[in-house]
Amino acid sequence: MTEEKMEVKCPVCGREMEVSKVGVLYGAVAGKPRATSTYKDKTYYFDSKACKKEFDESPEKFIKG
Repeated sequence: MTEEKMEVKCPVCGREMEVSKVGVLYGAVAGKPRATSTYKDKTYYFDSKACKKEFDESPEKFIKG
């Protein structure tokens, strides 16, 4: 059985990453993202702690729509 992956994009720098769907279900991120934040019931993935910090300080700046 192969592990399903999903593509995500860091909302701060735009870098694309791959995340394990199984890992997401169980709260573990198996892939390249180094940090996550939850904002308005949605999980956002970041390629660095610096991007997470910038997002956490002003999330509306990075959310489209």
